[in-house]
Amino acid sequence: MNKIIVSIVFAVILVLGINKITDLIYYVEKPEKSAYQVTTVTTESTSTETSSSSSESGNIMSLFASTNSTEGAKVFSKCAACHSIAEGGGNKIGPSLWGVLGRKVGSLPDYKYSKAMTAYGKSWSFEEMNGFLIKPKEWIKGTKMAFAGLKNEKDRAAIILYMNENTNNPLPLN
Repeated sequence: MNKIIVSIVFAVILVLGINKITDLIYYVEKPEKSAYQVTTVTTESTSTETSSSSSESGNIMSLFASTNSTEGAKVFSKCAACHSIAEGGGNKIGPSLWGVLGRKVGSLPDYKYSKAMTAYGKSWSFEEMNGFLIKPKEWIKGTKMAFAGLKNEKDRAAIILYMNENTNNPLPLN
């Protein structure tokens, strides 16, 4: 029993001793300045990001002239895995998008929306849809929609035109 205890104590002393000896042999001075400099974010850059996202969502009407709904049908293929847009088309993972523009957000009776969508309280206008399509999780915090968003503003304009044509009551473009 004594040999086991002495062996354990000797092993601990040996490990600690080797650690101390290597620190003395391989001594490295600490640099005066950190190798990784962390820059601080100014509030000015934050405000420009906010204004750029609001300007992105505000100029959708001017983009309608540069695109068409045929291009929107091509872009909608990204959405077709989760949404149907045909009249009478049922819900998939996401709700049916027939007649979505002009409709109140989260108002289809036969689809179970997230609490955030049902509580949003606005209607889908061109500006609302454009803002939502940029980054759905940021536009309506708490939405179940896992889509990352459409960064290209021309693609967003095209898909909004396509959704506006797939309804019984299209919204006026002026």
